[in-house]
Amino acid sequence: MPGGCSRGPAAGDGRLRLARLALILLGWVSSSSLTSSAPSTSSASFLASAVSAQPPLPGPCPQPCECSEAARTVKCVNRNLTEVPADLPPYVRNLFLTGNQLAVLPAGAFARRPPLADLATLNLSGSSLEKVCAGAFEHLPSLRQLDLSHNPLVNLSAFAFSGSNASFSAPSPLVELMLNHIVPPDDGLRNRSFEGMVAAALRAGQALRGLQRLELASNHFLYLPRDVLAQLPGLRHLDLHNNSLVSLTYVSFRNLTHLESLHLEDNALKVLHNGTLEELQSLPHVRVFLDDNPWVCDCHMADMVAWLKETEVVQGKARLTCAFPEKMRNRALLELNSSHLDCDPILPPSLQTSYVFLGIVLALIGAIFLLVLYLNRKGIKKWMHNIRDACRDHMEGYHYRYEINADPRLTNLSSNSDV
Repeated sequence: MPGGCSRGPAAGDGRLRLARLALILLGWVSSSSLTSSAPSTSSASFLASAVSAQPPLPGPCPQPCECSEAARTVKCVNRNLTEVPADLPPYVRNLFLTGNQLAVLPAGAFARRPPLADLATLNLSGSSLEKVCAGAFEHLPSLRQLDLSHNPLVNLSAFAFSGSNASFSAPSPLVELMLNHIVPPDDGLRNRSFEGMVAAALRAGQALRGLQRLELASNHFLYLPRDVLAQLPGLRHLDLHNNSLVSLTYVSFRNLTHLESLHLEDNALKVLHNGTLEELQSLPHVRVFLDDNPWVCDCHMADMVAWLKETEVVQGKARLTCAFPEKMRNRALLELNSSHLDCDPILPPSLQTSYVFLGIVLALIGAIFLLVLYLNRKGIKKWMHNIRDACRDHMEGYHYRYEINADPRLTNLSSNSDV
């Protein structure tokens, strides 16, 4: 008994026969009419529309994958794939390639005939990706969400999202980009910082000017390059939580006028300076999250405390507490005033450590000097005796002259002899 896939062609044949029969009848009835060509034309149009109304046959599902045509989803999860499957069905809208061994994503990795024109969500997290080449995501005109998290990226091309040449490539359709928890490889392989690679990819031309969500959490960032956000004017959500950021002095948020959320939790921020405070306050819709940072409550914190008391930008600001100095630990920032914020003349720990190190070096030099003296003690003793004898002879000469000058008889004799 024929299955569901064979009913479409049979119904099409029936409609074709009916259309031909109608055409013959109309031609026979109106054979003497001058307008007989008009029904023929309408019948041909009906026949063409009937044939074109048939849905295309679904594409095959790659053998190691699971496909759902109804959900337009393909899952190739934990299959140890070393490359992107070549026979992906053209209907795919959501593609999951997580937990594989892809290693390298070459240029045109998703180029197909027919193209994957509807692919909107692509998840490549945890697939052991080490290199993403220029133009790796070309020929995906509908790609909106890309997840490259949990991969040991060593080389992320500056043109990974824009094509081999950003000057001539069409802007990327990406709206959401996830680069969370990029696993650091061995130091010998990591020839450049991940911060620099990400910055180069984000500012390549204007490929990502339509990006609205950027996630860079858990990447051990110590800093953000100065112009890393310069080419992302449409950004609405920026997630930088669980990094090691110590300062935001060199990064500018001024052009992110659409920014709605900025996550800076679990970093190493000690204070936000006036320039950063002014930029955050100038953004009309932003909400900033600053929990779990080691705030240093000294005289440098005065401007930030005053700003926190006035602004509504920071979410959960009542939870922010001091981490240093020890006497201020766990004090809420909103409860502080200028009398609490002073800078003690005590040396900072880093400077104290430097002086301790200097003392150890000087002690080592002194010990070496004493050891040299001990090993040359006989020569030094002889040298000291020679110096003593020379000094004694010299002093005896002075003593003899003094005795001559002090005796009046010797003085008169000397005077008579002169006469």
